[in-house]
Amino acid sequence: MDDVTTFLSAWCDAERTRDTAFLVANLTEDFVGVGPLGFTLPKPAWIGRHQGDDLHYETFALDEIDVRSYGPVAVVVARQDAKGTFQGNPTPEALRLTLVLTSEGGGDGDGDWRLAGIHMSFVAGTPGAPPIPGGPPPSR
Repeated sequence: MDDVTTFLSAWCDAERTRDTAFLVANLTEDFVGVGPLGFTLPKPAWIGRHQGDDLHYETFALDEIDVRSYGPVAVVVARQDAKGTFQGNPTPEALRLTLVLTSEGGGDGDGDWRLAGIHMSFVAGTPGAPPIPGGPPPSR
């Protein structure tokens, strides 16, 4: 997978289908994921989310993808749109992500991409996100 968008599509599929073999092979050993509430998950914990019955996605896709390449590193800012549950509770339907990818093939980014880190934040006003500061109270 030498194209960033191809890698991202495969990663989305792996998250949706709980493909831990893909994640083991395509997250760097020092991968860290930062969740929308500020918690951090190293690679084993990130993969572990899919090994039990806690996390399930019906849909998982990226939109509004902006890729900036810096030789063997790509920084991606995107919107994650997903429907799923964690421990029976709905997951946020929209998150803003910053992903850091590294190319294993050399200095010009022409090798296989691997995910080194991800940082998530809520998109205010979307289902599952905290209310917009100063906005109307959530309807019940």
